[in-house]
Amino acid sequence: MEAIEVRDLTRAYGPVRAVDGISFTVGDGEIFALLGPNGAGKTTTVEILEGYRTRDAGTVRVLGFDPATGGMAYRSRIGVVLQSAGFEEEFTVRELVRLQTGLYPRAHDPDELIDLVGLADKRTTRVKGLSGGQRRRLDLALGLAGAPDLLFLDEPTTGFDPAARHHAWDLIANLRELGTTILLTTHYLDEAQRLADRVAVMLAGRLIGVNTPERLRDESHLSTEIRFGLPPNVSVSELPALSAPPSVTAGQVRMATHVPVADAGRLTGWATDRGLDLPDFAVVPPTLEDVYLALTEENPR
Repeated sequence: MEAIEVRDLTRAYGPVRAVDGISFTVGDGEIFALLGPNGAGKTTTVEILEGYRTRDAGTVRVLGFDPATGGMAYRSRIGVVLQSAGFEEEFTVRELVRLQTGLYPRAHDPDELIDLVGLADKRTTRVKGLSGGQRRRLDLALGLAGAPDLLFLDEPTTGFDPAARHHAWDLIANLRELGTTILLTTHYLDEAQRLADRVAVMLAGRLIGVNTPERLRDESHLSTEIRFGLPPNVSVSELPALSAPPSVTAGQVRMATHVPVADAGRLTGWATDRGLDLPDFAVVPPTLEDVYLALTEENPR
């Protein structure tokens, strides 16, 4: 079953087509990441799906509803976590979460929700006393207040330190295990690679790539990098024949290859035959960030 179905979606602002005839689906229980540079049309697309902005053309079904006409029946089944939100500063965390959960016909228990997002020790703290990362966790708690079937997450870990980001990633992954469908927008490509079942790259109002991170990488035909430290008293000219010429900088060898298994085998076999070590030997495939930059023509590779 598809939680989201979009066909030929179009939205223009004057002569500018912010969304230019895009089509995609999001499966029930899937984490789907919508990526793209600023101005690509992501926000307009998501706001149409949320029901906060109208479309000019195309069909949209979300949880079986047309968001433009779904009304309260639709909104009671979705959660929205904006990139930034305003709070009444004098509320405590518990007061604000209890207020929000009280607005929904079905809802999480407020205290369980506070525990879930990692604010257990802040439940009696006023909003004005929270750090930026703690406010972001409160954003997430409020977005989950109505136990939504579908959660829209906009830049969920902005302002988080590394430990808090990993905690948030675990929470998002757990939501998927509970059956929540998640539409994620993020500028952190490692976040999308870690969390998303599929990603869509948007540029100038159009989708230029939709697939799993692994398949997008395979389709990109980007090279894999092999790197290692050059053994002492060995020159680069002594290395075995490889598919591409390596470069050496400050004793570190790097090469780009489209046949990493074969080249790695030649190098390790050559080193083994001579009793040599290849310090810090690594085979590094292209990341989702490399693919993204190549697709959006920002990467010289």
